[in-house]
Amino acid sequence: MAILQDKKVIIIGDRDGIPGPAIAACAESAGAEVVFASTECFV
Repeated sequence: MAILQDKKVIIIGDRDGIPGPAIAACAESAGAEVVFASTECFV
């Protein structure tokens, strides 16, 4: 069962939490297509 299989996703990570590329790698391994990934600073 792959919830993200063949889905397009936008990733916004947090500088002090989980960075965008790490989330993107997980999403890609679950079968998603990452169309945008970024790491932002929320203060």
